[in-house]
Amino acid sequence: MTVIRQDVDRAEEALRSLFPATPLQLNDHLSARYGAEIWLKREDLSPVRSYKIRGAFNFFRKAIAEGSGERLFICASAGNHAQGFAYVCRHFGVQGVVFMPVTTPQQKIDKTRMFGAEFITIKLYGDFFDQCYQAARDHAEAAGGVMVPPFDHEDIIEGQATVAAEIMQQLPEGRVPDMLVLPVGGGGLAAGITGYLKGSVPNSAFVFTEPAGAPSLKRSIEAGEVVTLSKVDNFVDGAAVARIGDLNFAALKGFAAAQVMLMPENAICVTISEMLNVEGVVLEPAGALSLTAIAAMDPQAIRDKTIVAVVSGGNFDFERLPDVKERAMRYAGLKKYFILRLPQRPGALRDFLNLLGPDDDIARFEYLKKTARNFGSVLIGIETKAPENFATLISNFEKAGMGFEDITENDILANLII
Repeated sequence: MTVIRQDVDRAEEALRSLFPATPLQLNDHLSARYGAEIWLKREDLSPVRSYKIRGAFNFFRKAIAEGSGERLFICASAGNHAQGFAYVCRHFGVQGVVFMPVTTPQQKIDKTRMFGAEFITIKLYGDFFDQCYQAARDHAEAAGGVMVPPFDHEDIIEGQATVAAEIMQQLPEGRVPDMLVLPVGGGGLAAGITGYLKGSVPNSAFVFTEPAGAPSLKRSIEAGEVVTLSKVDNFVDGAAVARIGDLNFAALKGFAAAQVMLMPENAICVTISEMLNVEGVVLEPAGALSLTAIAAMDPQAIRDKTIVAVVSGGNFDFERLPDVKERAMRYAGLKKYFILRLPQRPGALRDFLNLLGPDDDIARFEYLKKTARNFGSVLIGIETKAPENFATLISNFEKAGMGFEDITENDILANLII
């Protein structure tokens, strides 16, 4: 599809009946760190705390104009699309049904119900999204309803492109970004923004970023066709998509695979923690993707550049905060887990404690094997203030002849016992 600027501008104007333009903010903290102008497009400040409301609004606006206002609207989502869908149902006063997996956290169900009020019905179906999505499609067909897709539709893409229209209005007059950093899940946002800015911003200025555990765009560009991933890490739930949209890939396939940066899930946690602690900004994992990508760039390559990073969402469940903190510390090298072979004799624990440095703190201590006669296996988690402290600690272990194994990056063991 071709994104037509005039149509996007009309969509952006219509969107003002729903909410004002989200801010484009120059971030002093990040700008000083990188020696560049870092502008954040704050989609986390929309009424539903993500950009998804844009595509949903544009889809509904056009469907209703074409006479579908009396029909039932249906979507399948456990996240931001559901909330945008619900908000827009209430805005237009139309009835909608949101299908969510049975495993959806209650917080997301409650927020969706709050946004949609009496205009939506929530149906929980299946343990996995694919089951839920198929149930929604079946319901739409049986009820003669209108299925509202999350990203792979012309009207959804056009709605997401309003982000680009606002950016160009909000930048200082005459300024064009040297770089735009765009998070990618299903690809609707990236397809819309690149389509709108075609001819105004060179293709080389775009940087796309995906979770390392869900590289659907990068793998598809490398293959020259849409690739369905056999496995996806769902930690970055707002962007963990196994298959990029067909329309969206058609719009993005001309970009180089090297323009797609894959961000480790634990690195994203560092960004979430920092933005919360330093800036007081709450980001969901997908919303932190673009800032994580900037942190991974060569500092010299971005110095003195004007960079716009789209912050795509802030629907963060604070029950996840302990896990995010844990992942962030491990990625930053401030926390490690070891299995120690500790002698079963008086004073052994004291000898071990004497090996710790002044900034080392025991965060977890658990005997894994309590019945051994001579030695016991101990799981120990240690936090410290500087990554280099672990080199000293490991050297102390070796000098003391202590048997140990660092399992911090061993995903199988870590998932089983940590």
